[in-house]
Amino acid sequence: NAPLRSAAAIVLLALVSTFAVVLPTSASAGTAPAARSSSADRRQVATISLLPPIAQVGSTPASSRAAQTVITATFRPARAGRPVVLTRFHRGDWRPVDHTRLSKSGAVEFTAPTRMGGRPVSYRVTALAYQGLSEHNTGVASSTQWGDPGFVDEFSGSALDGRWSHRIQFYNPWGGRACSKGSPDATGVGAGALTLSVLADPARTDQCTPYDEFGAPLQPVTGPFTYRLNANVSTQESADFTYGVAAARMKFQRDRGQHASFWLQPRGLLKYGTTPWGAEIDVVEWYGSDERRGGMTSTVYRPTPEGERVAIGSDFGDPDQFLAGRSDAWWKNYHVFSVEWTPTEYVFRIDGHETWRTSEGISHHPQFLILSMLSSDYELPEHGDESVIDEHSSVDWVQFWEGQH
Repeated sequence: NAPLRSAAAIVLLALVSTFAVVLPTSASAGTAPAARSSSADRRQVATISLLPPIAQVGSTPASSRAAQTVITATFRPARAGRPVVLTRFHRGDWRPVDHTRLSKSGAVEFTAPTRMGGRPVSYRVTALAYQGLSEHNTGVASSTQWGDPGFVDEFSGSALDGRWSHRIQFYNPWGGRACSKGSPDATGVGAGALTLSVLADPARTDQCTPYDEFGAPLQPVTGPFTYRLNANVSTQESADFTYGVAAARMKFQRDRGQHASFWLQPRGLLKYGTTPWGAEIDVVEWYGSDERRGGMTSTVYRPTPEGERVAIGSDFGDPDQFLAGRSDAWWKNYHVFSVEWTPTEYVFRIDGHETWRTSEGISHHPQFLILSMLSSDYELPEHGDESVIDEHSSVDWVQFWEGQH
């Protein structure tokens, strides 16, 4: 393994690190004192995994090709706090890119450029000598190992293309939306983004009383409410995948009373019903800002043979922990929400940072994409002023990569 350039390492680590480490470049530069060998040292194992470009925070639409890739690594035995350096291969040498410390589980994650000068980048991760363990490297991985996405839409035109279809264009009391329906009027494409909206239905001048799925007034009785049009589009008839990564770069509405979502459902789904196969995979649902309750969830719904759905997952508690800083907000900047789906687990991430993983409810069936902004009956009382119904979220791009499992 080629060594790091010590000068570059000093600059990077001294500026932004709480630990000072210099990796030697050659014998003439001196060698680091060898860590005393131990049985744990001899058993060191390191793995590296690169995901597609699924990290891209920003206030305006941008090309998905400019997103950063995600590098994860694990080291065994685990040593919480062990210094770790991400390096890239450049002109015959390994150069430092970023650093952090290992978690209790021995895991670490980085985001870094997918291409430099238009070329793929080779990365590896180095765990530095620590608590009796000698320096140890992962293998090498290419930033473009996932290849091109199997599906991508940058929403660069002035209308949705033919791969998208509009869902559930009728009022749906048995689905919990007696007061709302999907409509093409609630979507728009322009300035490089898809706008998902909730709008008042101009064709309905009467008012709606929400009902539950059993045909009874929602309890406690609330309303009446203005009838609404919702954005609800999918690739059900055109594109799906089995295992891989799906990601969407989204910016949400601020207010409650509706929720914006990126989710997956299985191919062969009965037109508006359930299936005994696959799963509903809610990559993200955003219900609006509310300090008391949070407002973001990731959920998997596993179907049962009886046609019921078992929910796995819950809200994030404090979703703001995944924001980029104090000035960031879910309605100010775009963030990338993704799921990595393998035959054994789902891993959910925001801009590459893991938020939740589960091995329950795994689908082994092709799944298609859905983007929506829905106003379910139960959340209508949280909206407030019924005289102003005009809510919007935006999707900059959406894509999926199949395979790599």
